[in-house]
Amino acid sequence: MANSWQGGPYGGSYGGPPPGNPYQQGFAPAPGWGGPPVLVAHGSLSRRFIAYLLDIVFIFGFSCLLWLAISLLGVITFGVGWVLYAILPASGILYSAITVGGPRQSTIGMRMLGLRAVRATTGGPVDWITAGVHALLFYLALSTFLLWLLDIGIGVLRSDRRMGHDLVIDLAVVRDA
Repeated sequence: MANSWQGGPYGGSYGGPPPGNPYQQGFAPAPGWGGPPVLVAHGSLSRRFIAYLLDIVFIFGFSCLLWLAISLLGVITFGVGWVLYAILPASGILYSAITVGGPRQSTIGMRMLGLRAVRATTGGPVDWITAGVHALLFYLALSTFLLWLLDIGIGVLRSDRRMGHDLVIDLAVVRDA
């Protein structure tokens, strides 16, 4: 059994007939089935923490580039573009939405440590809106000590190491196989 896959849509291995009908040669997956569920028992809170520390550096660089672009746009538009400074506090959420919602499904720090984000039930990719909401919930929990403690406590107590904001969004951070 590979690192990131479990059994097929009916349990068991892929390509075999569903239980109860041994004579059926091929079968179509159940409607709405997006792929096998991901085995998230390989999650790692320490890798996620180090990846976030690395991402803080990248978020700072992204914020500086965004600040510079808004400054230049404000000069070109005679001050009208400076209204975009309002999105600067959300640069961490934008960074996560762009990177986790992108084709590689991970931030730069997560890539450096061999992690990626997937949907927990299907193992499929995460869209950019879900990635942004995931980051928003993370920063919301981080801003309040009790929520942060509860979020980390859930991750420590669960065997799959999914944190509270992962459970709300149905997301899993797994090692890239």
